[in-house]
Amino acid sequence: MSSEEDPAAGTAGADQEPAVRPDASEPDSGADLMRLTDTKAMRALAHPVRLALLEILGMQTLTATQASELLGESPANCAFHLRTLAKYGFVEEAGGGRGRERPWRSVHKRIRVSSADQTDPQAKLAADALGRLWDERWLERIRRVMTARAWPAGWESATTSGRIVRFLTPQEATEAGKEVHAVLDRYSERRDHPELRPADALPVEFIIFGYPTTELTYIPDGQA
Repeated sequence: MSSEEDPAAGTAGADQEPAVRPDASEPDSGADLMRLTDTKAMRALAHPVRLALLEILGMQTLTATQASELLGESPANCAFHLRTLAKYGFVEEAGGGRGRERPWRSVHKRIRVSSADQTDPQAKLAADALGRLWDERWLERIRRVMTARAWPAGWESATTSGRIVRFLTPQEATEAGKEVHAVLDRYSERRDHPELRPADALPVEFIIFGYPTTELTYIPDGQA
């Protein structure tokens, strides 16, 4: 099982879209990509408030008080979880704050957690557990947002959903994932440079799952 957050996706990579988890098919991007292999760090991140903080900090720099207003948590609780995230290198103080109102930001644009990257059995288990938690978080948000359908004016025809099945080899599936991300990467600079965003731009979340399945077609014995 392989997953990435794009913390803005955090992503992790939220592209970190820490927003958010980016797809494992994306190429490495040096300091922008954090590969999670530390079991304690994975377990520390596997908390709903910390995942939420990582997501929103992938979009903007925030204080604990500002984050609490977005998440419906107390400022003290957000501050505690921010310090925990900082302990494991996920976020850092951005500087420029006053008193206790210290701004925080995500450290990496992308976070990758994959059981394939782990050599320790406990780390493999932690990676799978964190990946499942990330997936469940995304799926729950899809259900909530698509059910409410409370789009801002002008967005009714811009939302999208769909299902596509194609016969691909493992290599072709990997390349297709890279091509999809390349299209969205055209707009990646807008994350860190608000001045580049058109006046009517809003964060648009794309959640992509690609996986092989043997449930849709007959495969003769010995060929599976």
